[in-house]
Amino acid sequence: MGTRILQVLLILFIQLWFSTAQNDDATSLRALKDVWENTPPNWDDNSDPCSGWDGITCKNSRVTSITLASMGLTGSLTGDIGQLSELQILDLSYNKGLTGSLIPAIGNLKNLTNLILVNCGFSGPLPDTLGNLENLIFMSLNSNGFIGRIPPSIGNMKNLYWLDLADNRLTGGIPVSSGSTPGLDMLIHTKHFHFGGNMLSGTIPQRLFNSNMTLIHLLFENNQLTGTIPSTLGLVKSLEVIRLDKNFLTGNVPSNINNLTGVFEMFLANNQLTGPVPNLTGLNVLNYLDLSNNTFDPSGVPSWFSTLQSLTTLKMYRTSLVGQLPAALFSIPQLQNVDLSYNRLNGTLDIGSSHSNQLQQVNLQSNEIGDFRQRNQYNIELILVGNPICTETGTTDKFCSLPTNTTSTYLTPPNNCLPTPCSSSGQVSSPNCICAYPYTGNLFLRAPSFSDLGNSSIYESLRNAMMNSFRRSQLPVDTVSLSNPTKNLDDYLVINLQVFPSGDERFNRTGILGIGFSLSNQTFKPPAAFGPYFFIGENYDFLLGASSGGGHKSSNTGIIVGSAVGGWVLVALLVLTGIYAFRQKGRAEKPTHESSPFALWDTTGGSGAVPQLKGTKAFSFEELNKYTNNFSESNSIGTGGYGTVYRGSLPNGQLIAIKRAKQGSTQGGLEFKTEIELLSRVHHKNLVSLVGFCFDQGEQMLVYEFIVNGTVKDSLSGRSGIRLDWTRRLRIALGAAKGLQYLHDLADPPIIHRDVKTNNILLDERLVAKVADFGLSKSLGDANRTHVTTQVKGTMGYMDPEYYMTQQLTEKSDVYSFGVVLLELITARNPIEKGKYIVRELKQAMDKSKELYNLHEVLDPTIGLTTQLKGLERFVDVALRCVEETGDRRPTMSDVVKEIESIMELAGLNPNAESASNSADYPSKGSEHPYTNDNLFAYSGDQFPPRLVPK
Repeated sequence: MGTRILQVLLILFIQLWFSTAQNDDATSLRALKDVWENTPPNWDDNSDPCSGWDGITCKNSRVTSITLASMGLTGSLTGDIGQLSELQILDLSYNKGLTGSLIPAIGNLKNLTNLILVNCGFSGPLPDTLGNLENLIFMSLNSNGFIGRIPPSIGNMKNLYWLDLADNRLTGGIPVSSGSTPGLDMLIHTKHFHFGGNMLSGTIPQRLFNSNMTLIHLLFENNQLTGTIPSTLGLVKSLEVIRLDKNFLTGNVPSNINNLTGVFEMFLANNQLTGPVPNLTGLNVLNYLDLSNNTFDPSGVPSWFSTLQSLTTLKMYRTSLVGQLPAALFSIPQLQNVDLSYNRLNGTLDIGSSHSNQLQQVNLQSNEIGDFRQRNQYNIELILVGNPICTETGTTDKFCSLPTNTTSTYLTPPNNCLPTPCSSSGQVSSPNCICAYPYTGNLFLRAPSFSDLGNSSIYESLRNAMMNSFRRSQLPVDTVSLSNPTKNLDDYLVINLQVFPSGDERFNRTGILGIGFSLSNQTFKPPAAFGPYFFIGENYDFLLGASSGGGHKSSNTGIIVGSAVGGWVLVALLVLTGIYAFRQKGRAEKPTHESSPFALWDTTGGSGAVPQLKGTKAFSFEELNKYTNNFSESNSIGTGGYGTVYRGSLPNGQLIAIKRAKQGSTQGGLEFKTEIELLSRVHHKNLVSLVGFCFDQGEQMLVYEFIVNGTVKDSLSGRSGIRLDWTRRLRIALGAAKGLQYLHDLADPPIIHRDVKTNNILLDERLVAKVADFGLSKSLGDANRTHVTTQVKGTMGYMDPEYYMTQQLTEKSDVYSFGVVLLELITARNPIEKGKYIVRELKQAMDKSKELYNLHEVLDPTIGLTTQLKGLERFVDVALRCVEETGDRRPTMSDVVKEIESIMELAGLNPNAESASNSADYPSKGSEHPYTNDNLFAYSGDQFPPRLVPK
């Protein structure tokens, strides 16, 4: 009998061991589920992920695929992901709520072939353990917030086909192999190097390229790369797209670059290249060429221009071209756009009578053309402004003014039907005239080969290719719609995409997951003319219902084994319950900081009652001490009058800035409370976010989101290393204005900032402006109130003179300060400098009868290096209206926003587009952090009053 019992126990033990081994995946996924929010509802229906969890695919009870694009997931990756040893595909794209770092345990997934984390919220350095993924074929980590160097270990991925690390915050050089250390030069089978929109620095190593490579896309645009273009680039004859633009490359373009006869698009613009204009004879399939804004040797018009018979776009503005243009250039069959402005072209312009029937624009602004042979009436947009010929009158008059900037309004037309009016919110009439809830997002095309954004036939080819791809993948798509093609600051073509469901007005979850994966995994291949692309999808809020498909049912054996395990688990739970109850009893006897974070709030020391918060976290001192490595000196990022600012990292990897008041100081107690209260209830993309605060152990600390690019003041002064051209300054002005408009018009009750200045406007990783520092802010309390009578506080040079004289604070006081900010944006001068006041100085220098109001002497000389200052006069007009002496003569912030949007449209910019995904000129070294608020000119009513009133 005893032997029989031992046999049964042994069998149960073996079953338990086997079950545990097989259910490690289930345990790991359930652990991830516990830290993620917004997981599919059917993940709660049963505990076995392989029994129908949406987005999970299994084989023999092992998880092989996780595809959860556009699900609105929030949380972080934990070490549990590393336990899924059979995982082959991990796609978490378009979930901005997924934050924290990419943990080293990712390197345990030795069977992983596809790692796709496009447009999530991940940050921190890339782990070296990525190099362990030797079976990886597809890696897309673009559009996150990753920092630090590119791990050299990536060179170990011998099977890698697609490598996309673009639009992050990566720094350092490009790693190449040396001895036993791997590097990117070892990736001879990789077709795609996508590294644009980072902060990569140093030279492009000669060893990066070799003749064994099969690379087709080389994208290094918008970084900080220096040195020369390596001659070894000419060895990679498989190349089709080259983007090295917006860097700091110098020297000659290698003469062997014309060996790359398969190149379709070549972007070398906005560098510091010198020497002769490169000879591109033989690049017979070249469609798009941009060599603009380089300092080539003055030379005649290259003879090879007219030999490039596939050319659609030729851009060589500011390249020192001299001489007369040959008429043969304009007869290239597919030519659409020519920009040779700001050169020294001269002689007689002859476009010829047989020019390309696709030709749309020829920009020859600011050359030395003295005559124009007009053979017939041209339908092209010809720009001759700034040439000697425009000093005469005659037939060229219509070409001697700048054209009105128009944007393409393309929209996929209805398919032989009348669009249906849709009454429900979120519903859209599809091209088949059916009201439905589409899945939406934007396609970003990194190197299109055409310039005609209004060409309907080319968009139809894109639609057809996409629909064919969706049908091959058996996705439930009825049709797709494309609209609003625009060029962004990175010269990407951005197209809005709407995907409509088939057979119903909504997609189910499985349909969205399939479409998201098709676009994130590059299953859909666009026509060659569109070049490389990436997609940014939006959350889908109209799901038909959770699908029961997508996984594989567990076997009966698994169920039996699970039942056996259940008995053991029950016993274990009883034991754990007892332990848990005992520990909870002990915890209950301790006073907790979380239960009463304001227990010690000093209501008698000038800081008022306990603050009224909305969703702001109260941190304990111990927590922040841990997140900053005991407030170590190495984590200090600045010191100001308030105290010290430390950089920290939350457990989920989110970077934070902790503003710690001086020990024992009660100074700023009221400001401390004000900032907590205000920031906890205002939420706008142009306002800095408050993560939490600490009011514990005598400490006063504010915890902000970490804003990586510092203050606008730092950028204008050159301390940050960020180069702000006219376009970026306009976007910064609009962003800050929208933040203030929100405070004035949408906050309840309205809020007056009271300390608007360039030190309090921060720039995030995409150079989006965020208004910060609410320590001096005042609430109107009642929406019907027009002012608050209060002690005068603010910053000299920015302060409203009417407020100073009357002590009556109004929303127009912020408008005045913002007007000074606008003037500072165009002059890069301090408001008060050597006893001179910026408002008075600009008014005295201004002459409205002259170009740019005769302000050349006071404008920041770096503002117009690469762009025309379109709309600057109107910008100055807005600024001066803002700094009128009395508030009733100033515009509202709402009016200011509308005016800046109008100026941007005049400059050919889309005011609703996102800011630059990155900057080609981010700082290469740190600067004082914006949160220090070290304000030497702060005025709090008890100092000698500043002389602010302009004469």
